[in-house]
Amino acid sequence: MASVHESLYFNPMMTNGVVHANVFGIKDWVTPYKISVLALLYDMTATKITLPERRRLNKLILPLQQGPDLTLGQFLKTVEECCPQAAYAVKLRLHEMADGELKDMEYFFSTLPTPFTAFDSEAYKTSVVGLFMRHMLLAYNKLSFSQVYKLYKSLQHYYHSHYAKPADGQAGLPALAADDSDMDLTSTEDTVGDRMDKEELDGPLHESELRNDNNPSRGPLSQKQAEYFLARQAYLLKNDENKALKPAALQEELNNMLKFNPDFAEAHYLNYLNSMRVQDIFLSAHSLLHYFDRLILSGNEGKSNGDEGYGRSLRYAALNLASLHCRFGHYQQADLALQEAIRIAQESNDHVCLQHCLVKLFPSSDPLTSCRCSSRMDGWFIMPQLIPPHLFYLASLGIQSLVQQGATQGKTAHKLMDALKDTDILHWKHSLSELIEISLAQTTSIWRMYGKSTMALQQAQLLLNMSSLEPVNFGVQQNNTEAFAVALCHLAELHAEQGGYKHRLGLLSLSEILLHLKEQFPPHSQHAKLWMLCDLKIQFERHMNEGKYHLAEPLVTAISALNKTEGLYRKAQVLKALNRSTEAYSILQRLQAHCEKTKCTEVVIRVMLSTAELHWESSGFSTALPLLLQALALARQHHLQSLASESILHLAFTQLMLGVPEQALSVLHEAIEPVLAHGSVMDKGRALLLTARCQMAVAGFRPNGHGRADLHLAVLAVDTLKEATAYFSKLSCKERLRDVHFLQAQLHHALGQTSQRNKSAMLFRLLDQELQSPAPPVSMRL
Repeated sequence: MASVHESLYFNPMMTNGVVHANVFGIKDWVTPYKISVLALLYDMTATKITLPERRRLNKLILPLQQGPDLTLGQFLKTVEECCPQAAYAVKLRLHEMADGELKDMEYFFSTLPTPFTAFDSEAYKTSVVGLFMRHMLLAYNKLSFSQVYKLYKSLQHYYHSHYAKPADGQAGLPALAADDSDMDLTSTEDTVGDRMDKEELDGPLHESELRNDNNPSRGPLSQKQAEYFLARQAYLLKNDENKALKPAALQEELNNMLKFNPDFAEAHYLNYLNSMRVQDIFLSAHSLLHYFDRLILSGNEGKSNGDEGYGRSLRYAALNLASLHCRFGHYQQADLALQEAIRIAQESNDHVCLQHCLVKLFPSSDPLTSCRCSSRMDGWFIMPQLIPPHLFYLASLGIQSLVQQGATQGKTAHKLMDALKDTDILHWKHSLSELIEISLAQTTSIWRMYGKSTMALQQAQLLLNMSSLEPVNFGVQQNNTEAFAVALCHLAELHAEQGGYKHRLGLLSLSEILLHLKEQFPPHSQHAKLWMLCDLKIQFERHMNEGKYHLAEPLVTAISALNKTEGLYRKAQVLKALNRSTEAYSILQRLQAHCEKTKCTEVVIRVMLSTAELHWESSGFSTALPLLLQALALARQHHLQSLASESILHLAFTQLMLGVPEQALSVLHEAIEPVLAHGSVMDKGRALLLTARCQMAVAGFRPNGHGRADLHLAVLAVDTLKEATAYFSKLSCKERLRDVHFLQAQLHHALGQTSQRNKSAMLFRLLDQELQSPAPPVSMRL
């Protein structure tokens, strides 16, 4: 739970959304696309536009200036969505220049109002628009006549390619940017003739490589365009992956960048992040190694100890390489990469990188080292305010890891919550949104493990309703982290436990929660496995409750692909339901041995309970008692209230079958309150059904009607069965309802209530005919 989003936290390109590297050694060019943007700015001042349209255009200006060049069709469509009138005006102005003569383009630049020539211009001279217009005019005035003519021909090609027919073979292919030195602001001489032969040779090959019938590619990006593109995509991958380009589209853009500059290190790193989205092992490792190579070749050894330069990127790349190997299970290679990152971080005195290295080293260390680290951090559980400021982030993650470890080792809830509470105070003080989210999600998981569903629901809703403390750009909603995924999965499971399959529980229904999870975490994303496993488990439990074992059985394979332990346990459940006891017992024994070795206490207890149910089927109730007592002791030792209550229910049922209903009813009173307060609808129904059966047995009720029955307890049993019916009806659990109606009919018959007896008997008969399967003996299952 305390694990970090490794691939995106250690991003050497990003600090507040800014790319740290000088991307391309390419100048900004005067291109036909930028002339179109300039025409838009001109028409915004000359055309009467409504206030809402002006606001939309103002928000669009910066992406148009800094983004990659668009085709004319894409540009006009983007502007038309904001203001159709401005798009039409730009189209007319471009038509005048492209279908006219060179003097028409000269006239456009000469009459362009600028902050320096027009005092009434709306663009301030130091604004984004003012600087852009000044830059364009300076670049245009630096061009020689031949360069101006080439720019004009490019503008004609740019305009007419939008209206060309597909048969012409040039539909959608934008004009390529002029050569670097053609539009270089420092170039004052005409060098076109010197390179004419080279252009004639490279032209056809260059155009054929860029040609793509489905998505036309562009030429090389300028430095600012590449910086803007990388900053935006890296920021979106970290904060809101759904708003970033799709993996295939981003891969195509990066390939286009690397085609013109193969030594562009940051493009390789973004390629690595994109490959991790789709779990591409080969390409992710390949891209990260290329990033190493390009970074070293283009860097300077003298900068390795500074905060800037390639040294900072190199140590974070080594840390990412360690995380990559950890994810693939290559622990020896991960250790070597981690030691390298630690060495470089120590040489550079980079405390932040060193913190991340130590956090990665802590869970991968041997048990003895973990115990020593734990003993040294115990003091921070009591007084976290004594943690040095430069180690606070590391200490917080360490305490959260220890809390998770303590929960699995049976520590009491109040100690764990006190540790998290003290660190949360400092999280809020320093506005560490990431650690706050992890803490809330971890608290939700701990309460859920302890069986306190009400507290878990409260913590999950607190996290989901919390606004992010980190500044976000690009309209990003920062809710795609692992913590949000865990909280939403818990919320979905809690809804399912309360029978919220078809109706709302509070503000949301189960289907709406799962739909949001699928939209927020697409199948290719890193945390998609969380909701996939959650959805499969919910479907499995629903089919099992409804008695549709033929639908539950295929889900076992899918669950096993995501979690082998959960898949094996559910396979045993299906086999037990299909009366294949020998196979189920074999799987349960294998699973118990594995979980005892891995210290998975929850699964061990559930396996013991399932094994005891198998003993019931052969009437081995006395054989099941030691298992149930062992499971109860283990649950109480680890403070697992829900499993302890489940164990008590099994123990009470065994005692009932052994002929001591008074003792069983006494034991039930200990478990019924936690079950009704925090248990699922199924657990509540089963507990009430068992309570009614114990009441009937204590009252001296006999199915054949012989003997005297305690009428008071019989009436209580009728009321208890009526309440159990409501719970089973919510889950459409027809097999359980059939058992309830059977017992109700017998009770009403003993009490002389003929009409109620006939009604219960009719309901039993209808369900029996609908199920078309022999009812198992009521005395053989809980």
